[in-house]
Amino acid sequence: MRKDIDIPEVKNLSMAIVSQYNEDFQCEDWYAYLINTGEKNLDLVLIVSKGFNEDIGKETSLMRHKIESLPAHSAAKVELLQEDLLEKMDNLFNVTYFCDSKMYDKQFEFKRATVNKESLNLIPEIGHPGFRID
Repeated sequence: MRKDIDIPEVKNLSMAIVSQYNEDFQCEDWYAYLINTGEKNLDLVLIVSKGFNEDIGKETSLMRHKIESLPAHSAAKVELLQEDLLEKMDNLFNVTYFCDSKMYDKQFEFKRATVNKESLNLIPEIGHPGFRID
């Protein structure tokens, strides 16, 4: 039965953690962004995220986000991340969405201590430096 299930391959979708200056609090903040580099709109995008560190047996609460529609060639801010979580925990984002009446699913994992000021590159869709996973 499993061989009969069509699981489409996710293409043209990226996740980035971006450093941006926060004018209100006058500090650098980290944000997770979902980036649609494809030619089609994504509908009913659901994102479930959590931070975890199996070595010390700790994890954060699950965070759930919904984006009604993510247009082609655009990005959406998903959540604010504390710098401490990036250093000490792996951060996992499960993304599910619909495109052309098909459901897609992809998992993005940012390993602890890989996102830092030295590892940043310009993310052109957002216009800020960040760390990207395709």
